[in-house]
Amino acid sequence: MIRRSSLKSVNKYLSTKSNWNILDIGCGYRANEYASVLADAQDLSSLYKGKKFVKILDKKLPFKDKEFDYVIASHVIEHVNDFQFFIKELERISDKGYIELPTRLADNLVFENKTDHIWWFVFDDENNELLACKKKEFVEPFITVSTGKLFEEMFRESFIIELTWENEINYKIDENLHTTKFPNFSFTKLVRKFISKKIRNFYR
Repeated sequence: MIRRSSLKSVNKYLSTKSNWNILDIGCGYRANEYASVLADAQDLSSLYKGKKFVKILDKKLPFKDKEFDYVIASHVIEHVNDFQFFIKELERISDKGYIELPTRLADNLVFENKTDHIWWFVFDDENNELLACKKKEFVEPFITVSTGKLFEEMFRESFIIELTWENEINYKIDENLHTTKFPNFSFTKLVRKFISKKIRNFYR
């Protein structure tokens, strides 16, 4: 079962589970404060002294079945080529967790996402199911990751998909997610037109 939630409510929940073994997989530079074990494909152990850090070397995660009480995968799945296998691995090492993903809008706006992200995700609220398809660019990216973080703070519901799951992560591939007839366009050109119009109006 997978459903919408929020990082705020998840952190509140985890703050009461001091005895839990919690994994943050793909922790990057902003690991969850309640994670007891951190893991990433990069060696970031020097950033997290005092925490157990595991470097991910293979497709199969180096953890035992149901080793963790809870697993956090924040902004990870969209990077993974075989995300179906990765989801099965999450289900293997725990029976519940939190998943955070960028919305399609957020994914199209950030420069770094253009080459780093492989998949698009949408959550089907009616069927409580994660829908996935290969990513497609509709908008020429125009903001950096750091700027994107500021947008996330202000417009989180438009930029972030927040999900919790238990026992099973329900998903399916749906290539219809990008069949919308939406032309590619340059945001830079759009800004130029906007400025040009402002200048014309000023001199009228």
